[in-house]
Amino acid sequence: MKISVLGAGGWGTALAVLLSENRNDVTLYEFFPDYAAVLENKRENVKYLKGVKIPRGIAITSDLKTALDASPYIVLAQPSHFMRSLLLKIKKMDYKSKVFISVTKGIEQKTLMTMSRVIKDVLGSVKTAVLSGPSHAEEVGRKVPTTVVAAAYDAKLAETVRTIFFGNYFRTYSRRDVLGVELGGSVKNVIAIAAGILDGLKTGDNTKAALITRGLAEMKRLGVAMGASVDTFYGLSGIGDLVVTCDSKHSRNRFVGEQLGLGKKIDDILGGMVMVAEGVKTTQSVHKLALKYKVEMPICREVYEVIYRGKSPRDSVRDLMKRPAKSEQEYVD
Repeated sequence: MKISVLGAGGWGTALAVLLSENRNDVTLYEFFPDYAAVLENKRENVKYLKGVKIPRGIAITSDLKTALDASPYIVLAQPSHFMRSLLLKIKKMDYKSKVFISVTKGIEQKTLMTMSRVIKDVLGSVKTAVLSGPSHAEEVGRKVPTTVVAAAYDAKLAETVRTIFFGNYFRTYSRRDVLGVELGGSVKNVIAIAAGILDGLKTGDNTKAALITRGLAEMKRLGVAMGASVDTFYGLSGIGDLVVTCDSKHSRNRFVGEQLGLGKKIDDILGGMVMVAEGVKTTQSVHKLALKYKVEMPICREVYEVIYRGKSPRDSVRDLMKRPAKSEQEYVD
């Protein structure tokens, strides 16, 4: 198949390589012409995915229209805060017959929309799917066995996307709960910041396990309130992505939290990073969603307090532990 990947960050590049190895005709779009030339000449993403060769068969362009016209399948791999601006450019072109596949994990701050909803909001009733799960670009680029989920409300489209990405080291499942898949992939980044804070504070394994477990409870709580299926959060885009992001050396969100736990300020942390930590902006979006849907999310609230109100990470841990006792059971099977 002909597939265009819009966004030449680490994730976009890793997926372009994967899709090319799956014998697809791939075009990779990079926004900056100068860096597109670097990718073309070096055949390596030296800034975002070092050591992974970009096959010669992948066409690299900085012209959005060229990338859009090249393929019926469009993979959207831009950071979430750039998604709407990219789509507004696409809206001026011939796009209505395309299938859009979002691989971006985030919630738009102003509208509180997931990425698939932003696509629909800008482009209307186009075919839309998402791909999510425990999948660090650094490992996918090096062919580490990885498993994710392709989701679309149209079951046949979900199966098509599943087939496109399925490969020797990249196993895909399909699901129809698009909202649940996107919420899991987004909220887990906030919990990962909390996990990093614990690492910075040098707490123990008991604490990290408790955080992941209770973080999952918060993800489920918000998902159910918004209309997602509880079952989705026990899958790859829920507990799977949560575990890997909270515990991985590759996790940018966990890194941000770790630096916060070590006493650094958020502006200084972000100023020293090349790649985007989606969880920082998502923390604000999740905080607003929790208020909107009247959902109790104490871990996410404390991450918000640390990042946006300067609360001491140690005080946040103390306050979480001092909350009133309650039953663990929330849902009856």
